[in-house]
Amino acid sequence: MGAWAIAVHGGAGVDPNLPKERQEEAKRLLTHCLDIGISALRSNLTAIDVVELVVRELETDPLFNSGRGSALTDNGTVEMEASIMDGPKRRCGAVSGLSTVKNPVSLARLVMDKSPHSYLAFSGAEDFAKKQGVELVDNEYFITGDNVGMLKLAKEANSILFDYRIPTVGTCGAGAAAMESPLQMNGLPISVYAPETVGCVVVDKEGRCAAATSTGGLMNKMTGRIGDSPLIGSGTYACDLCGVSCTGEGEAIIRSTLAREVGAVMEYKGLNLHEAVDFVIKNRLDEGKAGLIAVSKNGEVACGFNTTGMFRGCATEDGFMEVGVW
Repeated sequence: MGAWAIAVHGGAGVDPNLPKERQEEAKRLLTHCLDIGISALRSNLTAIDVVELVVRELETDPLFNSGRGSALTDNGTVEMEASIMDGPKRRCGAVSGLSTVKNPVSLARLVMDKSPHSYLAFSGAEDFAKKQGVELVDNEYFITGDNVGMLKLAKEANSILFDYRIPTVGTCGAGAAAMESPLQMNGLPISVYAPETVGCVVVDKEGRCAAATSTGGLMNKMTGRIGDSPLIGSGTYACDLCGVSCTGEGEAIIRSTLAREVGAVMEYKGLNLHEAVDFVIKNRLDEGKAGLIAVSKNGEVACGFNTTGMFRGCATEDGFMEVGVW
């Protein structure tokens, strides 16, 4: 019997001007989700059950960019994506392009458990959801007033708006700020980055690792765009050594297969979890901006990011618990 550990995140790339009340609201939600996970682990739920349970809670709350409160496409609709992975035997499931599934992470779990495939998208994923009897809602359920306003701002700026919750200082100047931003994605200028994807990683008492990630993507993204969150090995990865969930600049995470890299350097370079996380953040992002949370089979927990901040929280069986932003 080993020791359990859990970590959650609500996105990397926090605006330095984020209001204090927004920070505290995020911390309360992360603490609440940690408490749910801790209670489940003490009740001997498996790691894969716990990551699904916690991410469902994050998807249900509109604070972060997943499930209800997801970022909007350039057409003003929601296209959500999620993935989940069970370390033992590296079983996995992923979904993209969801517009009516209330909890995308649970549909990803069903793809893993109830289908012969690992990844379903758009109409195929929606049809599978109906056959599985998951809870469906109108697309309007996911759309919030804040996001409608931020999509308008993004369209006025003619930009993918990454910091979709908090406008740059002086809303009237947001368009100019976006145009002048030194940040780029695939060579194109973007605005300040703060996507607020959610994720959870867990190792249970049996040393089983699991990971899950869920997101609405980017505000004002092209319809049909798929990011790193549903891509196994990029946004999510779990094996017999560790579980990893990533957040940040999706295209950079995809190029670096960031989540898998943590397990790879542990396996092939013999690094421990903390060393592995530090190594991939420093050496694998190629000027991209991202963060990740991770657990190891030995009950270790770690996080790393090269952004101004990352909404995150973690806890271990020995009583350690921490929630932070910066």
